[in-house]
Amino acid sequence: MEELIYDYSNLSTRDGFNKSLRHFKEVMSIIGDLENNENLSDILLPLLENKELSPEQLSPIVHSLLADKYGYFYKSYNMEKSISDFNLIAEETSGWSKIDLTLVYFHPELGLLPINPKRIEHWEAVRELKKNELVVIYSGHFKDTGKNKIYSEAIELMIQLIKGKKIKTPSSFIMKTGTGKVEVVSVKRDVPEKQAPSAKEKITAKAGGKKRMTPMYSIPVTNELFHNGNVEAWKKIIQSYRTKHPDLDVYIFYEGERIHDINTLFKWGKVKHGSAILISVAGEDIKDVAKLQRYLKQGASPMFEAFLRFPVNTILNLF
Repeated sequence: MEELIYDYSNLSTRDGFNKSLRHFKEVMSIIGDLENNENLSDILLPLLENKELSPEQLSPIVHSLLADKYGYFYKSYNMEKSISDFNLIAEETSGWSKIDLTLVYFHPELGLLPINPKRIEHWEAVRELKKNELVVIYSGHFKDTGKNKIYSEAIELMIQLIKGKKIKTPSSFIMKTGTGKVEVVSVKRDVPEKQAPSAKEKITAKAGGKKRMTPMYSIPVTNELFHNGNVEAWKKIIQSYRTKHPDLDVYIFYEGERIHDINTLFKWGKVKHGSAILISVAGEDIKDVAKLQRYLKQGASPMFEAFLRFPVNTILNLF
């Protein structure tokens, strides 16, 4: 059997060692909550919001705990179509009291997002699962997963729900008391006093404190061509917006592709009068989107020069 070779080079510096130590401490604190029957997504999201975890830590935490430590079943699924209505999924899975589910969605702009599919507010923060993007579904029951086939069956039914199909929940998914009533497990997480409101309350608030992404807004090109002047106007507008809102990102899309460099819109020479460029804003406390759209529409029109009548290094005060 081939021996695995581990890379310990990141432990050779104080910064690397301390970062690894913090990671292990955070994982150990999460284990206690999992063994109190709390969904992993409900634990991770407040830690991300409070910047106690970085996004890079999510993937190793989810897989090492759910798959390796607790033996959850898991399966990856590539979205066959985009979906934005999650009411049926949340409503159906909320009754699966014998099943703990965690979804990991690889959002093309926001990165990895953990989701508790039983909570509609998690779906509202995601807004949309996009076609061809990756979802990984983990299914088990905390420290008592075992090899029960209901967990793999739950994954297949979850995929059917994602596809928009109606399903019938098996009775084996529902934990019942002697009276035949569904047993509701109330889970409360200990939160340090400095956090007010509690992390749990933050999660329940709609879109409160979560990084989210607006829908895509169409910006029509009314100039005869989206040329270099329009490009420079857009750069000035977006620079002004991000100076006012440094925690927000502006994404630009054209013909289904994300534009990382606005200059390419001019270089392609394809963006002519009547074309539409799409924009979206991502972040936590999203503001001034309507004003941003208004300025970008002007920047894509023959009136773009209004944004260029200032010295080169001037940051416009538009927001």
